[in-house]
Amino acid sequence: MNNKRWIEETLAHHQTDLVPYNFLFTPPARKLVENYYGTDDVATALDLPIRMIGLGTVKPLYASPEEYGETLVDEYGVVWSTTEIDRGSPIGPCLPNADLSTYTFPSASAEYRFDGLDAWCKENREHYRILWVGDLWERATFMRGMQDLLVDLSLHPVFVEELLQGIAWYIIETERILFERYEFEAIAVSDDYGAQKSLLMSPENWRHFIKPRLADIYRIARENERTVFHHSCGNVRPVIGDMIDVGLDILHPIQPEAMDVFELKREFGRDLTFCGGVRTQDLLPTGTPREVRAEVRQLRRYMGAGGGYILEPGITVQADVPLENIIAMIEEARAPV
Repeated sequence: MNNKRWIEETLAHHQTDLVPYNFLFTPPARKLVENYYGTDDVATALDLPIRMIGLGTVKPLYASPEEYGETLVDEYGVVWSTTEIDRGSPIGPCLPNADLSTYTFPSASAEYRFDGLDAWCKENREHYRILWVGDLWERATFMRGMQDLLVDLSLHPVFVEELLQGIAWYIIETERILFERYEFEAIAVSDDYGAQKSLLMSPENWRHFIKPRLADIYRIARENERTVFHHSCGNVRPVIGDMIDVGLDILHPIQPEAMDVFELKREFGRDLTFCGGVRTQDLLPTGTPREVRAEVRQLRRYMGAGGGYILEPGITVQADVPLENIIAMIEEARAPV
């Protein structure tokens, strides 16, 4: 079966001969892999069954200072630092006060956002195509600042609801355009809710402020027969059931340092596909290749049982991971059972 069918079988919780895998790299880590395999197309060289793409933006995910300068302003008006090694940091919120009266959200229909997307969808039609459509709470933290926004949950709840609704409308309008124009399998939302040991907010606040907007974003995807993929770092265990309730299909990246991934499989494995699970805080940067291979084998065996699992690192592979550990992870993931 082709790569698209491979992922479809996994999502249907059917056992496949090989557990599917996916790897995301920051630019320095990607360069190591490209040099090792002698390619500038890692996805093809590794035959990744999943292909992902984000929409066009004035602030690329990885913006080189040489090309963009030391800082860069995104569509929302947030000032970012730029760096060679990661996505940079939001250093200048665009909402210094809890007030949207003079703020205008960007246009979801700006044509530069969709440049080259039709060709990409056609080129990858044999793979499982996932399009990143935006972020909700995380975008709000960039716009307001994390500390101020968390205070706003108590002091300015109406403002928080208006801000999140405005961002949700932007995402939903993006979805409508995508569903009308392009063929692909899934949408992806990137929205971090977890710290290392707990949610960033109370579960009650999450259910009040975030869940209704997620439900709207998920609903339009499911009405258009698209799978819903959601990225949220940290410990999100208290709200996984809620995310399933409103239509989540794939949860990413299930960081094993923050949650017991095997417990997640036992509790939610009938209703959810998990993507991630390889330790990135200690194992990949400081472990041995032998230890990396052992963990990958364990994840394939237990998380992959009965389908519903895609092996991937618990976060994008960073510059601190030695090449030998990256290759050990890749080779073990692709090894025959």
